[in-house]
Amino acid sequence: MVRDRLAALGLQLPQASGPGGAYAPFVLSPSGTLYIAGQIPQIAGDAQFFGRLGESATVEQGQAAAQLCALNILAQVEAALGGDWGRVKQCLKLNGFIACTPEFTQQSQVMNGASDLMLNVFGEPGRHARTSVGVAALPRGVMVEVDATFEIAR
Repeated sequence: MVRDRLAALGLQLPQASGPGGAYAPFVLSPSGTLYIAGQIPQIAGDAQFFGRLGESATVEQGQAAAQLCALNILAQVEAALGGDWGRVKQCLKLNGFIACTPEFTQQSQVMNGASDLMLNVFGEPGRHARTSVGVAALPRGVMVEVDATFEIAR
């Protein structure tokens, strides 16, 4: 289902990456809440989309970076659920961190790259609450990082 929808969009699910430090890439609580650690725009461990919005990167590049973060989130969901996509009830929340200049004010437009993907993949269960925050810098010099929370059927 999810892989088919991604294929129809011309996208492919990347391999879920391991943590970059002393944390878990995901945590599934006994109550059925799945927390996905912040995902950067990377492919096979190679970071993509460097720079800061409002300085060396465009909104469109930021949206592509946010979409790649969302693809990596979906890879973590698949790993957490052993591929059982039928257990996903709702994408509850996305938190987006956008490396940008102090004058840049289009963080929410950048995050549409991640939000649109969730809606395209899950339909209405992909509609979520969201936070979009501008920051001075992100790990490995990337321009976007996104974390997520999902409701999962037990």
